Amino acid sequence: MLKKLFFAYVFFNSIVSFSQEIVNSTSIELKKNVQIFQVVDDSIKQTTMFMADENRIKAIRLDDKMKFIDSTSSPKPEKSYSAMIGNIISGNKTTLFWASSNKKKILAQIFDSENNKTLEKAHVLEFKNEVYLQEFSVGNKFIILTLPKKSNIFKLYVFDHQGNLEIKDFDLTKNKFYHRSTLYEIFEEGLLPFERPFSLVQINSESPTSLVNTAKKRKCYTQNNKIIITVDTDISYTLVISLDLKTYTATLQNILNTSPSKFSQDDYNIKSNSFINGNKLYQIKSSSDKIFMTIKDINGTLIKEYSTTEETTIDFKNSEINLKGGDFGGKRVLETSSQFLRKVNNLNPGISCYQVGENTLMTLGGVSQEQQSTSQVLLGGFGFIGAVLYYTVVYSPIIDNFNSYERRKVVKIEGLFDKNGNHVTGDLQPLAFDKISTFLESNKDIKAQTMFKLDSYYYFGYYDKDAKEYIIRKFAD
Repeated sequence: MLKKLFFAYVFFNSIVSFSQEIVNSTSIELKKNVQIFQVVDDSIKQTTMFMADENRIKAIRLDDKMKFIDSTSSPKPEKSYSAMIGNIISGNKTTLFWASSNKKKILAQIFDSENNKTLEKAHVLEFKNEVYLQEFSVGNKFIILTLPKKSNIFKLYVFDHQGNLEIKDFDLTKNKFYHRSTLYEIFEEGLLPFERPFSLVQINSESPTSLVNTAKKRKCYTQNNKIIITVDTDISYTLVISLDLKTYTATLQNILNTSPSKFSQDDYNIKSNSFINGNKLYQIKSSSDKIFMTIKDINGTLIKEYSTTEETTIDFKNSEINLKGGDFGGKRVLETSSQFLRKVNNLNPGISCYQVGENTLMTLGGVSQEQQSTSQVLLGGFGFIGAVLYYTVVYSPIIDNFNSYERRKVVKIEGLFDKNGNHVTGDLQPLAFDKISTFLESNKDIKAQTMFKLDSYYYFGYYDKDAKEYIIRKFAD
């Protein structure tokens, strides 16, 4: 089958069109049970595309113009490794990490493009009284994060690009936590129906992040060889834990949210949340009749504060107040601040940020829990109806953010801010996500979508069943 999927040493033909450039296309016929995913190395501007059938997997390296460099193929890992959960790129080698369903068996599959060969290294993790929290691809490391039961310890299983493993502990026993005595109790806390116990959502702020993820109370980020974990289960503080992957040391801060004095005794159901964007911490705190948004540096020093009440206009927004999936269904625009405040506080409030040039695009609002199962959303919300019978796509955080509002109620505003936290007035320009959404509205029958970012561009790959072509288009903010 893979001979039909890839031909010799010419992978794509270049075609150019205005505004949504087709950078690659090839005539192929995708068969049953083909997986499609990619690994991006932004440091050297290369992308490795993977296509796998039931038996084999092939890696094709592409340059920054999406032109063919080389390819390597290998047998697909045995079926006990049911999911690909992470990757590392180091020079000409791409390492995929496959896991069993219980995550205890890990296989590092190394694609050596320069020597046209593959290597494998397997590990069995004991996970003694540990809860699996999250996995990360950070720099030249792949990391599994666990939490030993009833402890103040994060345990990290750290793999390098050769598949070697070392285990590191981060002991926070000497640190003070608010409203909970241990790390385990912080993560054990149930926030259902929106957020399950021991959940930790990973945020990639290099692409627009959905409120579905940022409204979660326990989030994590990777930047500068650090894992940064934030917890907003206490309305008064944002707990920020930084795990340094060079020194293997941990720091902890409890950063005060908006002062309680700004809320009266009559305010009830007060909610809070936060988002880290670069070296800034954005915090929100709301009740049914007011909301505060503060911008601070990563140490908690206040840079700017914005607020609105039910009697005032929202003077820090650049968009209308948009409501989707409300009581009347569909989409509509709300007219007053009071409508926005009530709906935000009746939902799960969140804030997210995305860098647009030198400015920061802020999205603030609230979102409901999912109305149907995750599998229904995956199949129905992003053009995947029927796709499971033919081909599947490995989980992609960018696609997950793109499609996340399906079957949810969401209310939100957007605002633009400069590097000093000052509000920038004017109309918002369409983002790449908006352009891709417009493209999909008129191309509903495309399948096997992938989406990734390289440099400052978004690449959207898909299979055109009628034309029997796999196509990659380039979109820009």
